Amino acid sequence: MPIATVNPFTGQTEQEFEAHDDAEVERRIAATHAAYTELRATTFAQRAEWMRAAAQLLEDDVEMLGRMITIEMGRPIAGARAEILKCAKGLRFYADHAEEFLAPEQLADPSSVGASAAGTRYSPIGVVLAVMPWNYPFWQVLRFAGPALMAGNTGLLKHASNVPQAALYLDTLFERAGFPVGAFHSLLIPASRVEKVLRDPRVKATTLTGSEPAGRSLAAIAGSEVKHVVLELGGSDPFVVMPSADIERAASVAVTARNQNNGQSCIAAKRFIVHTDVYDEFLRLFAEKVTALTVGDPLDEGTDVGPVATESGRDELEGQVADAVAKGATAVVGGYVPDRDGWFYQPTVLTGVTPEMRLHLEEAFGPVATVYRVADREEALRIANGTTFGLSSSVWTQDADEEDWFIRNMDAGAVFINGMTASYPELPFGGVKDSGVGRELAAAGIREFCNLQTVWKA
Repeated sequence: MPIATVNPFTGQTEQEFEAHDDAEVERRIAATHAAYTELRATTFAQRAEWMRAAAQLLEDDVEMLGRMITIEMGRPIAGARAEILKCAKGLRFYADHAEEFLAPEQLADPSSVGASAAGTRYSPIGVVLAVMPWNYPFWQVLRFAGPALMAGNTGLLKHASNVPQAALYLDTLFERAGFPVGAFHSLLIPASRVEKVLRDPRVKATTLTGSEPAGRSLAAIAGSEVKHVVLELGGSDPFVVMPSADIERAASVAVTARNQNNGQSCIAAKRFIVHTDVYDEFLRLFAEKVTALTVGDPLDEGTDVGPVATESGRDELEGQVADAVAKGATAVVGGYVPDRDGWFYQPTVLTGVTPEMRLHLEEAFGPVATVYRVADREEALRIANGTTFGLSSSVWTQDADEEDWFIRNMDAGAVFINGMTASYPELPFGGVKDSGVGRELAAAGIREFCNLQTVWKA
């Protein structure tokens, strides 16, 4: 895949970029390694000052960056601006809390281990390589970079090849904010050259947000090098609606939960599992609200759904839906590629999905929803847990016992009750099963790339 900005609204190439050659990659790895020695010696207070400056730069550039995101990957402009502001909030969160999250802990009774004092402390581990996707080109990078740099680590970024302008902006952000030169660098390289970087002894760990196959490949390399890895992979998140739910509210939130970012979110609700007692009402409301979405130019403030980011992604959606319809599913809404320029797929609601269809188990990365009718909570849970994914989930019920039952039994990294799944700096984020390993955000996220060191004194 070429390293280029290809506008998904028009299908036209806006700008192409040369990949970094081996000499430039080496220069950047060396600079990031050297910066680690300098950064780890600084105080939390100094890093926090620089991190807040980085947040301010993002806010100052929000209009330019919002437009950049929209042109590179098609996200409607309002959401693109919101992504940048969320990034600034995340950086400030770690500026405020990193020292607290990484504070040393003392054993209350050190004599129990024959010591006068004993406990633990966190220390940085070095250069961390991040392999990141295009769908949230700033948030997914900065939710890693903020805590990593606040811990005293440095970072290398291999960004998706279709968002090179985002990668180049991030390449200079932290240096502009005051961090040591080289503390964070982007590498403009294809996926085929990631392995060599990860095997470099100066690189101590890696993190990837992306597809399950990419995660398996990166984890295998990291495992062979005995390097720590954090993976946030795919999701096919269930959205369960039970009879006691506020159906109007559930249907309204469902539309946003499925179609946010043009449906291209790992934690977007994808499978809507509805109790038979409220199925007809929910489906009617959901279909009406999806039909009312405005599809169009993502730079237009009134657009709800823009194009899919890549032509191959649009074609994949088309194939998944065609497979389902050919095997008996019904497209209640949408189900086709609209006759217009760009990589659009019409927002779609499918019913009658069965296990032999691709969409029953595969992640649909675009504005395609599947709706299931279930007889009881046991069947709802069986379908919800019946995939290899386990990123997040949403359950709609006003029955307290039912809430507790779903929380205890859902195979997912998160359960949201009567609300849409989202990521927050204050809460850990990550999945189970094929949705990944490790956690980002909150205290857990900053500790992933630290050495938890035991200290014992006689």
